[in-house]
Amino acid sequence: MLIVTLLCLCISPMKPELLLCFFIGALMIVLGMGLFSLGAEQSMTPIGNKIGTALTKTKNLPLILGVSFLLGFAITVAEPDLQVLAETVPHIQNSVLLITVGVGVGFFMSVCMLRILTGAHLRWLLVVFYALVFVLAALSDRDFLSIAFDSGGVTTGPMTVPFILAMGIGVSNIRSDKRAEADSFGLVALCSIGPILSVLMLGFFYRDSSAVASIEAASYADTTAIGYAFLVALPAYLKETAVAMLPIVAIFFLFQISLLKLPPRSLIKILIGLLYTYVGLVLFLVGVNIGFSTLGAEIGGVLAANHTAWLLIPLAMLLGWFIISAEPAVSVLEKQIESVSAGAIPGKAIKISLSIAVALAMGISMLRVLTGISILWFLIPGYAAALILSFFVPDIYTAIAFDSGGVASGPMTATFMLQFFMGASTALGGNMLTDAFGVVALVAMMPLLSIQLVGFIYERKAKRTAEAPTEYGDFDIVELWEEVAA
Repeated sequence: MLIVTLLCLCISPMKPELLLCFFIGALMIVLGMGLFSLGAEQSMTPIGNKIGTALTKTKNLPLILGVSFLLGFAITVAEPDLQVLAETVPHIQNSVLLITVGVGVGFFMSVCMLRILTGAHLRWLLVVFYALVFVLAALSDRDFLSIAFDSGGVTTGPMTVPFILAMGIGVSNIRSDKRAEADSFGLVALCSIGPILSVLMLGFFYRDSSAVASIEAASYADTTAIGYAFLVALPAYLKETAVAMLPIVAIFFLFQISLLKLPPRSLIKILIGLLYTYVGLVLFLVGVNIGFSTLGAEIGGVLAANHTAWLLIPLAMLLGWFIISAEPAVSVLEKQIESVSAGAIPGKAIKISLSIAVALAMGISMLRVLTGISILWFLIPGYAAALILSFFVPDIYTAIAFDSGGVASGPMTATFMLQFFMGASTALGGNMLTDAFGVVALVAMMPLLSIQLVGFIYERKAKRTAEAPTEYGDFDIVELWEEVAA
C-alpha cells in the first residue's frame, strides 16, 4: 500500500478516484486475509486431513483414485484465481479453459494419491513430467505457451492449497515409514503440472477466437460510483466463492455421514471455520479485483509511457518482495512446514527465500515485457537447475520447494501484478499474450530454486554440527559408561 501510494503521489499521477478505490480494496484485503487465515486453519486443514486419512483406510484403490480425480476437477473449475485468468485470456473460451485445466488437475490428483500410497520418488516423477512439458512446449503455439504455464500457477490458489496440503498429510499418516513425512508434500507440485500439459495439448487442435487481449480503463464519476462498483461486485463473488467451496463441503458431509462421524462439537467448529473462510475469501477477492487490478494496469501504463520505463524492473522487484506476504495461501504452507518438520524448518527462512525468489521472478518478467524475450529462455534452464538440485537435497525440501512454487503464484500475482505487466506492455506496444502473460509461471518457478538452496544450506549446517567433536571443560563431569555405550 505504501509503495503504490508513494508512486501515485510522486512519480505516476493517477485519478483520485482510482487511488480511493485502491484504499477501499486494501482495507477489504486486510480484513479478508485475517478471516481467511483463521478459517483455513479451523476448517480446510482438518477437513483435508480427515478425508485423506479416511479415504486411505478404505484400502479401495479405485475409490481413492476416483474421489481424488473428482475433488481435483471440482475444486479447480471453481478456483477464483483460475476464473480471473480465464476472463483475462482472450483467445480461449472461458468454459473450455476451465474444463481443460480441471481435467489436468484431477488426473494429477489421482497420480499424487498413487505416489503417496506406493512411496514413489517425487523427483523422478517431476523429471519425467517436466521433460514431457518442455517437449510439448517446443512444438506448441506461442499464444498458448505463457497461458499454459500461468494456468499451472493459478490453479493452486487460496481455496485449494490448504485442502490439498492437509489431504496429503492425512494420506501419508497411514504410512509409518521414514519417508512418509516427505511424501506428505508434493501434491501441489504435481497438480501444477496437469494444467500446463492439458493447455499445451489444447493448443494443437483448438482454434476459437482471434480476439486480442486488451485492458478496460475504469473511471468513476464520483464516490457513489465507487461504492456502487464494490456493491455490484459483491454478489458475483459471493456466488463464485460459494461455488468454489461447495464441492469440498459436499464431499466433507458425505464422508461425515459414511466414515468420519465427528462429534457435534468438532463439526460445529469446522462449520464456523468454513464460514470465516467464505467471508474472508469474498472480501479478499472483491478488494483485489475491484480495488487493485485497475490501478495496477494504470500504473504500469503510465510508467512505461512517461519515459520512466527504467523504473519498471526495480519497482517490479520491490513489489514482488512484499507481495508474497499478501498471498493468503503462503501462511498456510508455512504452518504446515513447521508442523510436519517439528520446527526443524523455520517458517521465517521459507518466507525470506520466497520473497527473494518472487522479487527475482518479477524482475525477469518485466525484462521480458521490455525486450520481448521468449519465456522458454528462462523456464528451461530454471526447471533444469531445480530438477538437478533435487538430487542434492533431502526429499522433503524438494517437495516443499515445488509446492511453494504453486502457492506463491496466488490472487495478488494473478490480478494486481499481471495487470501491472499488461499495462506496461500495452504502453510499449508489445504483444501481451507472449510478453505480459508468463509472470505467474516465473513466480511459480523461482521458489523451486530458492527453497532447495535453503534446504542445501540447512542440511550442510546440520551435518557440520553432527560431525563436530564434543569438547569438555576442566570442570565438566563426564559419565564414562555413557561415552563407551555411545
